[in-house]
Parts: sequence; C-alpha cells; structure tokens
Amino acid sequence: MEITFSLEEIDQAAQKTLALNLKNIILLHGSMGAGKTTFIKSLARQLGVTDMTSSPTFSIVNEYATSDDKPLYHFDLYRLNSEEEAYDMGIDEYFYSGNLCLIEWPEKTPNLIPLDHTSLTLKALPDGRRHLTVK
Repeated sequence: MEITFSLEEIDQAAQKTLALNLKNIILLHGSMGAGKTTFIKSLARQLGVTDMTSSPTFSIVNEYATSDDKPLYHFDLYRLNSEEEAYDMGIDEYFYSGNLCLIEWPEKTPNLIPLDHTSLTLKALPDGRRHLTVK
C-alpha cells in the first residue's frame, strides 16, 4: 500500500495502515525528519494509547498500554553504537514477546530484526506532505 497524506490527515493514514495485515514487528524507515515518530504517535492513538508518547531517543524503548491493555513497544535505535549494545539490553526479548514493536532506525540492528516483520517507509515531500509505503 502507498498513501500520501498531510499532517492533518495523519490519523486517517494511521487507521488505513492498521487495517492492513501487519506483523507485530513494524520497522519504520526514513531520513531524519521524515515523520517516523509523529506517525508512531498517531498509530499509538489509534490503538487507544492515552499516555503521552514521545521519542525514546535516550531510553531506546518506551512502553505504552493500548486500549485492550496490551503492551506497545516504541524503539528508537538511532543512538545505538552496536548490535551487541541492543542485545545486552534484551531487545530480542521484546521482539519475540508477541507484542507490537514499532522500531525507528532498524538498520542499526539488521541481524537482530525478526524475518517476520512489516516495513513502513516514510518520505517527506517538498510540499510538506508525507508519502508512506507499506511492505
């Protein structure tokens, strides 16, 4: 699926994305400023997360509860220096927990990402809208 949306349309784009047959591991690709964190915030809202969502840049992972009281894990792997660092923090336990994992900068841990995942790629367009590709 591909969709182009404005910031005002982000919640509808998130709803359309969640209506697809997504895996529990969702990788978000895109350059700095492409809108990965903003899109994750919208996905979380659509799943009933009421906590204030923010980028886990310094903590690496934030945990939220969805409306059906299931954990949602939001990872920002940008600051990782090695896959070993991710492994030492127990990232594999999160990935294989069966819970939803939304992962920014997954290219930092290519050998740790489960094969069974969904990839979302966000691109910022010159007019300020975003283009999303789901694979």
